[in-house]
Amino acid sequence: MEKFLNALASSAPAPGGGGGAAMAGALAAALSSMVANLTIGKEKFAAQEAQVQALLKDAEELRAEMLQLVSDDAEVFNSFMACYKLPKATEAEKAARTAAIRAAAKKAAAVPLAIAEGAGKVLVIADKLTVLGNPGVITDAACSAILARAALRCAEYNVRINLNLTKDDEFNAAALAKLETLQNEALRLENNVLKLTDAAIS
Repeated sequence: MEKFLNALASSAPAPGGGGGAAMAGALAAALSSMVANLTIGKEKFAAQEAQVQALLKDAEELRAEMLQLVSDDAEVFNSFMACYKLPKATEAEKAARTAAIRAAAKKAAAVPLAIAEGAGKVLVIADKLTVLGNPGVITDAACSAILARAALRCAEYNVRINLNLTKDDEFNAAALAKLETLQNEALRLENNVLKLTDAAIS
């Protein structure tokens, strides 16, 4: 974590916001796993043991996925920036460079979109654990949901800035529609988690 934070704080352009979003998503997934682990094996929660076991498996898979996306985001950014160094002395070179930039922009948008999708899945898990998990750690489930929504919102901005360079209206429309769906559902889930949590601790 210290190594990542030092890199994030440095003057290097990557890791950046996308990597930070993915790390927030990984933290959110880890918190959901914590809630699940503090529920599993306790007699009073035996009735929901199988469901929580399944949620733990999903959360751990998402934690690994989000950590991989931290690296993936830096890699696609570096590949994207490399396109700007391509030769442009002739018209053919200019055309090839432009095509490469647009293709790289799609890849650079696809990774944060995957981060947003993963964060949305973590939110679903956190929402379920708010009900099924050990109520003694319900605020950790809430923190998982809050971090996941933050990850999703950050990822959205990283998607949108790259869409400006794709020059592909169909690709952009599909990505924006996906983001809108994810954001609407994320807001609903976060509000539900916080409502349940507030009621539990008031």
